[in-house]
Amino acid sequence: MRPRGAGLVAGVVLPALALAAGPPAAGPLAAAHGHPVAHTDPAATAADTLPRVHVLATGGTISNTEGDRLTGEELVQSLPGVEEVARITVEQFSNVASGAITLEQWLAMARGIDRHFADDVELAGVVVTSGTDTMEETAYFLDLTLAHCRPVVVTGAMRRANMLGADGPANLFDAIQLAVHGDGPRVGAVVLMNDLVFPAREVTKVHTSRPDAFAAPGAGPVGMADPDSIVLRSDLPERACGTAPFDLTGVDELPRVDVIHTHLGADGALIRAAVDAGAQGIVMASVGRGGSTPGQRAALAEAREQGVVVVRSSRTGAGRVPVGRTPESGEDARAPMLGAGDLNPQKARILLMLALTRTRDGEELREIFRRW
Repeated sequence: MRPRGAGLVAGVVLPALALAAGPPAAGPLAAAHGHPVAHTDPAATAADTLPRVHVLATGGTISNTEGDRLTGEELVQSLPGVEEVARITVEQFSNVASGAITLEQWLAMARGIDRHFADDVELAGVVVTSGTDTMEETAYFLDLTLAHCRPVVVTGAMRRANMLGADGPANLFDAIQLAVHGDGPRVGAVVLMNDLVFPAREVTKVHTSRPDAFAAPGAGPVGMADPDSIVLRSDLPERACGTAPFDLTGVDELPRVDVIHTHLGADGALIRAAVDAGAQGIVMASVGRGGSTPGQRAALAEAREQGVVVVRSSRTGAGRVPVGRTPESGEDARAPMLGAGDLNPQKARILLMLALTRTRDGEELREIFRRW
């Protein structure tokens, strides 16, 4: 017996399930000519014209109960009226907490979604159900690695499926509606939680337990789920299609990049440990606008002499650490050090990992962090 949540749920097309009603009866025209003629079911015909959405389920609180985790198929089948919105297929990619998702799974997820889009030009969009703890990271990684100009909506829940006021069903229903929205291609990869649509780059989790746990400091939402429809901002730019910001072709493993916090009294022990563990990059969750302690600065200089790229972000939650326009003095003999702009530490780590698959040149890295 397959464990709950394991494997692939193939071909779960909900409208067809809902509309299956047995063989059609013969009508008067059939009797006149001595052979049966099947009636066309208008409802079935209408369902066949609905856009298709692929739901990729990974687990998380949206699947949690007090016992077993719900499968992606069970989540979708619990949504009343969804069969009037889209034809849905469901893939059980994993069924774990979001903190258990690996970098290898990220690579497989991005390639799999790209393959779905390439194989089916009529696929309107993809919905990824995820735990919320690292949801923002998954969305940003997908936004940077997907080439197709169709929406990828990452959603989940802050309350378990069996809790009072569970938010998962509404979030999932809204995510499916966004995936078939006519302007969906303008949003790329986004997070939809608690009626709001957030850009993948800026969204972050700002509360441990409330349903309104997500925000996008400095940017705000790009849309919202109203009771009757999804409403997107009118000023969203057109997205370039056909080429991902970062091509994963030939990338079998992402370079190790560690995040290290600055705090009062911090020495360089964790920085040196990261270098010894094989880090090719270090992101500092710095105080203020990129500051660190004297002990950390000394260890960072050593790390750069060993070829480790350093990016300074901020632990404050808002504001910028300037990327920089010119190389620092001595950069020709050491690995670059640059600012993360307005990326938080976890997002800066993702961008640096992907950037290091392309270049280690300081100016090229700065351009990447200014652009993405």
